[in-house]
Amino acid sequence: MKLSDYTTFDGLGLADLVRKREVTPAELLECASMALSQVNPDLNAVIRSLRDDAEQALRAGLPEGPFTGVPFLVKDLSLLTAGAPTGMGARLFQRFVAPVDSEQMARFRRAGLVTFGKTSTSELGLNVVTEPRAHGPTRNPWRTDLSPGGSSGGSGAAVAARIVPLAHGTDAAGSIRIPASCCGLFGLKPTRGRNPAGPLEGEQLAGLAAEHVLTRSVRDSAAMLDVTAGADPGAPYTVPPPARSFLEETRTPPGKLRIAFMEEPLNGVPVSDACQQALRRTLTLCEELGHELVPARPQVDAAQLRAVFNLIPAFTAYTLDMVAPMYGLEAGPETVEATTLALLAAGRRMSAAEVFAAFALRDQISRTVGHFFTRFDVLLSPTLAAPPLPLGTLDANDPTYDGFGWMDRLFTAVPFTPLANVTGDPAMSVPLHVSEDGLPIGVHFEARQGDEATLFRLAAQLEEAAPWASRRPGICAG
Repeated sequence: MKLSDYTTFDGLGLADLVRKREVTPAELLECASMALSQVNPDLNAVIRSLRDDAEQALRAGLPEGPFTGVPFLVKDLSLLTAGAPTGMGARLFQRFVAPVDSEQMARFRRAGLVTFGKTSTSELGLNVVTEPRAHGPTRNPWRTDLSPGGSSGGSGAAVAARIVPLAHGTDAAGSIRIPASCCGLFGLKPTRGRNPAGPLEGEQLAGLAAEHVLTRSVRDSAAMLDVTAGADPGAPYTVPPPARSFLEETRTPPGKLRIAFMEEPLNGVPVSDACQQALRRTLTLCEELGHELVPARPQVDAAQLRAVFNLIPAFTAYTLDMVAPMYGLEAGPETVEATTLALLAAGRRMSAAEVFAAFALRDQISRTVGHFFTRFDVLLSPTLAAPPLPLGTLDANDPTYDGFGWMDRLFTAVPFTPLANVTGDPAMSVPLHVSEDGLPIGVHFEARQGDEATLFRLAAQLEEAAPWASRRPGICAG
C-alpha cells in the first residue's frame, strides 16, 4: 500500500481492507512507520517507540475486532501498557515501567489495534498545551509555530498529520477536545464512568478525567466507544448501557433537537472573532438542519466551577507525595516543572475539609446542569475562546505562579470545556470551521449524562452536511 493511499482511510476503512485481505497489518504498520519518520521530526508528537511490541503482537496474531490491524498510538500519561515506560510527560517518571495493562489498554488490544508508539503530553497532564521540559514542545501540523493544544497534543498532532487515523487521549478539563479543536479533528469526552479506570483506580482524577480517542471521522470514535465502554470489576459505579451500538447511532437521524447556545463562557473571558464566527455559522447550519436554537446557559457560578479544580492541586500532592515514593521517586526542581511544584505546595496546604468542599461543589454543579438538560438536548458553544496559541504562551516552568494562580491562568485559556468534566457529561468538539488564515476552529456540544447517542447522531449529521475529511494541514504524511 502506498503511503498516499494509507492516509486517505479512517480506522474502520483500514480495518475493512485487512478483512478483505487487500492489505496486511504488517503493511499498515510499515505505512504508519513511514508516516512517522516523514512528519514527526517537524512535530515532536510521538516521543516513545513501541515498534518491537507491535511486531511481537503481529507475530502472535491479532484478535478479531473492529480495528484489527489498524496502527495506533497511546498518550504517555495515565494509560498503562504492561512492560513499557509510562513517563507522564515528566522527567521524574521516565524510568517508571507499568506492571500491568490498564483495562482500557486491554480493550484497545482486544479491538485488534496495533500500538506502536506513545504520544507526548504536558507534564502530568497539568497544562492545556503540550510543551513539557521532558520532551520539548509538540508543534501543530497546521502551523508549526503554534500549539496543537493539550494535554493530548501529541495524539492530536499525530492524527491530524496522518501518522495514524486515531489515537488515545485523556480529558480532565478538555484535553481531548482542546487538541481536537486546534488540530481539526473530532474529539469526544465520554460520560464519567462510561469507560473503565481499573485495575488501579476507581475513577480518574477525582472523577474529572475520562479517556477516549481523537479521530478524523465520527464513526471511528463511535466504534471505539463500542469496544471500550462498560464497567470493569470493582468499578465504583456503572453507567446505564446504551440502547444500541454507538456506531449504529451514527447512522440514525437525530430528529429535531432543542439546542441551547452560549456565546460567552461562564467566566466572561473574551471570545475571538474567529471563534464567534464559527459559532454563528454553526447556529445557521443547525437551523438549516431543522433544530431549534435557544440562547440559554446553565446557572452555574464561574468561581464555584473554578473551585472544583482545586482537586487538581490535591491530586498532584497525592501523586508526588504518596505514589512517586512507592517507586523510589522524589519530586524536585530537577525532576518536575515549576508549576507542578507550585501545585504540589498548594495541595499540601489544603485541608481535608477543603477537598470535600470541592467534591460538594462538583456535585452541586452536576445537579444544576442536570436540571438544565431536562429542558434542552444539547448545549452549544465555541470549544475554545481563541485559535491555537503560539508556542510558549503557557510556560509551565514559570516560577512566578503559585499553584492556584496557575489554575486560574489555565481557566482563562480554556473557559468552555471544563464544565463537562465537572458534571461528568459527554461532550465533543466538532471540526466544522477554518479561520480566515487557515486554522481549524472547533465547536463544542455537551449533552446530558449518559447521552453520547445524541452527540453521535448530531455529529454524523454535521459531518455529512459540512464534511471535513478532505482538509489536510501543511505538515501531513503522504
